[in-house]
Amino acid sequence: MEQRIEDCSKIIAQKGMTIAFAESATAGWLCSEFALTEQSGKVLKGGITCYDASLKESLLGVPHEMIERFTPESQEVTDELARRLPKLMPADIHVAVTGLTTPGGSETPDKPVGTMFISAVVKGKLYQHREVFKGDCETIIAQTIKAAANMLIAALEPLPASR
Repeated sequence: MEQRIEDCSKIIAQKGMTIAFAESATAGWLCSEFALTEQSGKVLKGGITCYDASLKESLLGVPHEMIERFTPESQEVTDELARRLPKLMPADIHVAVTGLTTPGGSETPDKPVGTMFISAVVKGKLYQHREVFKGDCETIIAQTIKAAANMLIAALEPLPASR
């Protein structure tokens, strides 16, 4: 996992870009992985952990009706977190993560435990990833972090490097 984050951080630095996070299910772990990279001082702006649904509303302004309609762990809410994060943290890349790492949330047969949602806004374009991971909570989060890095690398590689 660390290598993918390191690769992603290097690409962000090469592009002269910065990154910020709004994390629910990963509870800050994704941001903390970026903090451990050699480029952290150049690329990392910060992160917000909004594990509880009420914080998605109060900190980031996600409408209560949206959370009620789609659940706190949904692609729609994750997209909205990524779209609203720039109001709190200016950066070039805004990443949001929600999902189900343990039982007791909004799981259904179509959205079992292990379902994770990643959204990123890069240069105004929204990228999304939904995947169902297997394993315990820690394993699900580790797989989600790797998936987020892979999604960002794929989004960033075509962009020109900074001058």
